[in-house]
Amino acid sequence: MRIKKLKISVLMRSVLGLGIALGFAAITGCGSHETKETSSGESAPEEVIIETDEEISPELQFLDRMELTYAEQFAIDEYNDGYRLISISDGSRFLIVPEGEEIPAELDEDILALQQPLDHIYLVASAAMDMVCSLDAIDTVRLSGTESSGWYIEAAKEAMEQGDILYAGKYSAPDYELILSEGCRLAVENTMITHAPEVSEKLETFGIPVFIDYSSYESHPLGRVEWIKLYGALLGKEERAQELFLEQESDLKAASADENTGKTVAFFFITTNGAVNVRKAADYVPKMIELAGGTYIFDALEGSEGKSSSVTMQMEEFYAAAKDADYLIYNSSIDGEIHTIEELLGKSSLLEDFKAVQEGDVFCTTKNLYQESMAIGTLTKDIHSMLTGETEDMEYLYQLE
Repeated sequence: MRIKKLKISVLMRSVLGLGIALGFAAITGCGSHETKETSSGESAPEEVIIETDEEISPELQFLDRMELTYAEQFAIDEYNDGYRLISISDGSRFLIVPEGEEIPAELDEDILALQQPLDHIYLVASAAMDMVCSLDAIDTVRLSGTESSGWYIEAAKEAMEQGDILYAGKYSAPDYELILSEGCRLAVENTMITHAPEVSEKLETFGIPVFIDYSSYESHPLGRVEWIKLYGALLGKEERAQELFLEQESDLKAASADENTGKTVAFFFITTNGAVNVRKAADYVPKMIELAGGTYIFDALEGSEGKSSSVTMQMEEFYAAAKDADYLIYNSSIDGEIHTIEELLGKSSLLEDFKAVQEGDVFCTTKNLYQESMAIGTLTKDIHSMLTGETEDMEYLYQLE
């Protein structure tokens, strides 16, 4: 048997306490020698080799592995008659069965078959919504883990206001009765579900498969965008997914700077206890800063063995490292938007000494930044505009007054 291999990250299923999994992750933290991993943070999977399994069923003939340019957290193997095997970085595998085709006999025990067309989806992973909408497949979502007021994607908000999508509770407290009564066929979760394995187990007990989206683990910005190919495979829209990915790849390349501006940038938010959460150097946000022509101020920050995507440090440590950064970007996705320097200083008076604060070079992300996962190129362009002082038409960043 011929075996092809792909190096991707895997979080062992025994760690998750799940039998089946895939969905979107939240912004989180972990530590260096004076830092600590936050309880809300997801730990990045350990790196292993995932093999292409050509003999998952006697009825299926392996054809090829779908080409992925940047993504490392999933793989898609193509079989005859349109069957697709999706392998996720948590070790789970899902066979997409085309409409009109039968579930193959003698399928490997660890593979869950998903029959197309997939609909009545319970979507908790908010970043996946932008991809679903981009694929013109919002009608496949019936249940949401976000209330109408929490959506910044207009199509999702409108669908909920019209009753086409119903609120079915957040990841840790789903409305099981509603989910069952609506005939839910798939739950797309974010990685926070790994902190509530009993929820996933109960959904599976009801016969509802659970996907966990690990797109936030991708180190390259376009790795996150490339998850559109996974959703294209799930929803039978592979050609459109490829078109959308190529558009974003083109936009990102166009927005990327030809050379470094020499400007340093700190991207952070302040926690409720006064600590500071920053992204690790290998995260996709520092990569966008680099592509835009800047230098991430914590470019050597790797953190502990926990390998989560961010680090929480004490304000004094942040002060020592970022006091002279040319630009500060406040991450509003967790703590909410701020609009003035005064609001920022209300979180910590130490920030008053920062070069960027004194020169007025402090920016904040819009709350919709992490919901609109198909706008990587635009955000990179905004960062480049910030670095070059052309800030009038930014979409996902704004300057504090």
